Amino acid sequence: MSLDTIDLVIVGLYAVALFAIAIFVSREPAGEHKDTEDYFLAGKALPWWAIGASLIAANISAEQIIGQSGQGFVVGLAIAAYEWQAAIVLIITAAFFLPIFLKREIYTMPQFLETRFGDSVKAIMAVFWIFLFTAVNLTTVLYGGALAINAVTGLGVFTGMSMLAGFALLYSLYGGLKAVAMTDIIQVVILILGGFAITILVLGMVGGDGGAMGGLSILMNELPSHFEMILDRDHPNFDDLPGIWTLLGGLWVLHFSYWGFNQYIIQRALGAESLAEAQKGLAFAALLKFLIPLIVVIPGIAALWLAQNGLQGLSEQALSEKPDSTYGALMALMPVGIRGLIFAALIAAIVSSLASMINSISTIFTMDIYRDYFVKDKDEGHYVWVGRGTAATAMVIALFLAIPLLGGGTSIFQTIQEYTGFVAPGIVATFVLGFFWKRANTAGAFALLISSVVLSLLFFLASGSDGGGVAGVLGPIFNPVLGLADFDVTNMPFVVRIWFIFLICVLVGVVVSLLTEPPRPEQPVDLSDISFATTTTFKAAAAVAILILIGLYVAFW
Repeated sequence: MSLDTIDLVIVGLYAVALFAIAIFVSREPAGEHKDTEDYFLAGKALPWWAIGASLIAANISAEQIIGQSGQGFVVGLAIAAYEWQAAIVLIITAAFFLPIFLKREIYTMPQFLETRFGDSVKAIMAVFWIFLFTAVNLTTVLYGGALAINAVTGLGVFTGMSMLAGFALLYSLYGGLKAVAMTDIIQVVILILGGFAITILVLGMVGGDGGAMGGLSILMNELPSHFEMILDRDHPNFDDLPGIWTLLGGLWVLHFSYWGFNQYIIQRALGAESLAEAQKGLAFAALLKFLIPLIVVIPGIAALWLAQNGLQGLSEQALSEKPDSTYGALMALMPVGIRGLIFAALIAAIVSSLASMINSISTIFTMDIYRDYFVKDKDEGHYVWVGRGTAATAMVIALFLAIPLLGGGTSIFQTIQEYTGFVAPGIVATFVLGFFWKRANTAGAFALLISSVVLSLLFFLASGSDGGGVAGVLGPIFNPVLGLADFDVTNMPFVVRIWFIFLICVLVGVVVSLLTEPPRPEQPVDLSDISFATTTTFKAAAAVAILILIGLYVAFW
């Protein structure tokens, strides 16, 4: 597959428009220079529509488009739980966590942890988040994006990663969060247009004279197992999406870790012009989340039907062996012009996520590590330049880590969920106890964070074993409880594992806190000056999101 001249023109126009917007919004009045609030929090002037669009642009990248299309081919609509449940977490975050974060005027999530648990917990979490964003998030987005470029153009993977990294750095380094957030508006428009284009055209290939709606009807009738949100225990992909446990278990822990307490997501809300604007922005993003499976999962299901029926040259065996190639295979079927739009949408999704990640890495390093521990008394411009240097350094490191870490051919989407799941229980447990239990202290936070990593590693090593080794030690302890859910430590799905580790982490945090000195009087979160009132617009959007989620699960249970 290759791009024709008109496709290249479309991609070129997208790139020019992106740079033009970035330069325009990043300009400074004569004689003025950016300070840290301007660079890292967009001057606290972001409106709701920019926040909502930027949240989606930061979230939707290679692992969503490529990974979820591949999972749509293999599993079906059940993978949409990652998108649809997130809408509710966005609503909860907006209503209950944002009022606290914005009232305390924080720049970063580690900064909030410092006010609650002290300097040491902040430092550990700052280093951890920098490592996670660089070694897991940046690498997966770079590698997945380069695979897509390779499928379309034949360009080498490392060359593709280098181009994506350079593109993201060029338009985001100078302007900071404001440049990222405002350009994300055009990114989301292109993403949605390109996504719906491929969905409608692929469904049309299935439906023939019946068009896209006829194609969707055929898929639902002939592939009913791919339109079930709750997988049966004997489903071959049950371990990735373990039935009712996707509703009751660790998937919620992953969602809160990502959407509630994740720097590169929450940073947009911290840059809002007001709490009401931030809440409306998250509600807007929640409603947009319901669209994502339509433009990434449904095409994957359609690809399975086309392959099974020997149409469009798609091979079921080839795509089953390498599901992440599904989206690229579908792009090859698109007509000239549309292919360019879809390719531009793919690049938009990738570079917007890259720009968001490096901006958050630079914010955490500059504000929580460099300024607090190394150079405390420099002018604002100095810290802005440190942030720019940090962003570039993180991108280069990720560029050289990506192929060694991800070149084995496993699913990109499942890879990022698996590794994020090692630390998500500890992150969420720390914030939950910090918010809702005044007796939680620094020692308890330390203990549960360490427990999260250690237990995750032990359960991971036990999973899939023959019952000996680590499993032989953990089995007698946990199998009586896990047996109630028809699992044991040797076959526990990672979503279930995350849920049980989260509960254990909470217990560890409580016990250690009770056995050690109580926190200082000023450390527990003071809610006396926090208003949790929301606007009518937010309440209406929240109600719509909840009703849509209920309706989808009723329809596709």
